[in-house]
Amino acid sequence: MLGWLSASLGMAVLSSVIPPVLIEPWVLGVAVTQPDIPWWALALVVAVGSVAGKLIYYYAGKGMLRLPSFLRRKQQDAEHVKGRWSGYMERFAAECEKRPAWTYGVLLLSSSTSLPPYFAVAVVAGVANVSLTNFLSACLIGRFVRFAALAAAPSVFGVWLT
Repeated sequence: MLGWLSASLGMAVLSSVIPPVLIEPWVLGVAVTQPDIPWWALALVVAVGSVAGKLIYYYAGKGMLRLPSFLRRKQQDAEHVKGRWSGYMERFAAECEKRPAWTYGVLLLSSSTSLPPYFAVAVVAGVANVSLTNFLSACLIGRFVRFAALAAAPSVFGVWLT
């Protein structure tokens, strides 16, 4: 059991750092093949790993980390995007400062449903100087809810089908 949980932690970090890698099929696979692992433990481990990986993007948004070249835009593309989005980012940062409950809600919604995309919201939260406490708490709650639903699904549907 401990081996599957530590592997799940690693997969969660990997999937949150490298966007094409998906953690959801992993969670479903572990929940189906390892029914002795409690759904809440699997969800908690994966949520922690997922948020830990997104901290890289949060700190990159704050300007405290430089992403590897394969995760960055080319210089000319970055300048075009920065120019196009700078006004939006300034307004968003101002809204975050004025309305922390709204910001928390956006983080919670994004981390649980990926709408708006969680990857982008992690970066924007850093750019907008959202507090680390708010970022971590909203994202941990949202990711736990998401992965708890996935991890519990095989048991719930198994009971319904029998």
